[in-house]
Amino acid sequence: MHQAIVNIMLDRIKDQFVSEKLFCEHFLAISFEEWQQWKKGQHPLSNEKMQKLKSLFSDYEWMLIQKIARQTILFPEKRNYVVSEYKRLKSIIAKEWIKTGMTKVEMVTQQSVSDKKETVYPKKNMVNLRIMMSYGEWGYDDILEFCMPGVIQQQIAEAQIDLIEWVDENLIDTYNQSVDEVKE
Repeated sequence: MHQAIVNIMLDRIKDQFVSEKLFCEHFLAISFEEWQQWKKGQHPLSNEKMQKLKSLFSDYEWMLIQKIARQTILFPEKRNYVVSEYKRLKSIIAKEWIKTGMTKVEMVTQQSVSDKKETVYPKKNMVNLRIMMSYGEWGYDDILEFCMPGVIQQQIAEAQIDLIEWVDENLIDTYNQSVDEVKE
């Protein structure tokens, strides 16, 4: 697996899970040692485990990751900031989608996920903003998800504007700020 893709995957895992170790044990069901070997390119994961890894991303995000990985081959200097480039491009694309007026925005909270009992392992207090571009054909919607700290939910509620309006006005600054805070 190309290192740019691994770096973006690691960032998503750090955004969503309490630790890489818990991610390995509870989500992938592999040992942390096996995971470390995979990250170094020393041990392949089964197709089933790779599908689980890819499931952390929407189809559209996965396509974007492939394009960014290709860019790092053409422009090796981009390898140094591949994660921030991925997040920057996602934000720009989301803003463009919103301009079309054809998007839907929804907030997926920890509570709404746990109500479905899909997770039995600890996760970070995060909110996912899901931005969808619909084409009127079932199963072909493009989706971008933005993992943000749970406090964003309260900020949105207090803003007294519609969710799509909040996202249009605040996504890039809030997403980049939350990325910087997580890194510190």
